Amino acid sequence: MPGLYPVTFGEVELLRDLDRQDGWVLSKDGVPQSYVDLQDPTFLEFEYVRLMADVIDLLPEGPLSCVHVGGGACTIPRYVSATRAGSRHIVIEPDGLLVNLVREQLDLRSVPKLKVIVTGGREGAAKIWDETADLVVLDAFTGATMPVELATAEYMGDLARILRPGGTLLINLADGKGLAFAKRLLATVSGTFGHVALLAEPGILRGRRFGNLIVAASRTELPLELLTRRAAGGLTQARCMFGEALTNFVAGAAPIKDGDAVMAPVPPPAVFG
Repeated sequence: MPGLYPVTFGEVELLRDLDRQDGWVLSKDGVPQSYVDLQDPTFLEFEYVRLMADVIDLLPEGPLSCVHVGGGACTIPRYVSATRAGSRHIVIEPDGLLVNLVREQLDLRSVPKLKVIVTGGREGAAKIWDETADLVVLDAFTGATMPVELATAEYMGDLARILRPGGTLLINLADGKGLAFAKRLLATVSGTFGHVALLAEPGILRGRRFGNLIVAASRTELPLELLTRRAAGGLTQARCMFGEALTNFVAGAAPIKDGDAVMAPVPPPAVFG
């Protein structure tokens, strides 16, 4: 049912999509967090989620073992289960009441082989065995801000531990003018993973407006040519940056370490107004 619901960390709103009978938006503090279509999990409303799906679609065929840090309405687990039957999911989400809400109102029980651990991103990752995941998706936000403790070199090392040698890490981050946080996060990820790519709409990538950027990382080669074509073929004609261009983009930005005084960027009020 549409409406406001109390959760562990505040209040969320469920909004029905007037254009799609089974489409729902999960919003917190006026910021859209997740979109799901209960009848068609392959329909992805948000462009940055579509970019994540582009990366996932290019992974080797067959079911995936996935770890998701940040649950929301579980858009990506639903997508992976719909496109790769037999996939398994561990979702790490600190808000237990939000998990219950998504189970009851957004049919989370319909997603097979999905287990939720109600805890923080760092505590949850620490509980997962070494080399058990093909895919780790880090999409955790407090409102519109990524928790800095999930952006550090120490945490990237823990996510690398969870991944199989050929596994892939996907990170959703948000940044704006100057992209200082994105550059530092990319420096951090590059310190752990030998192969890194950045995907975003051109306007965001140039720092002209606040928005979402997707980082893909692996210890083995990424399908960069196919990814570049996929990203460019979408509605927003996103760019895929890697190699020398990415090195120049990061341009000596310092990796983020535990304890560093780093402020994750907050969107200007007009973004969601």
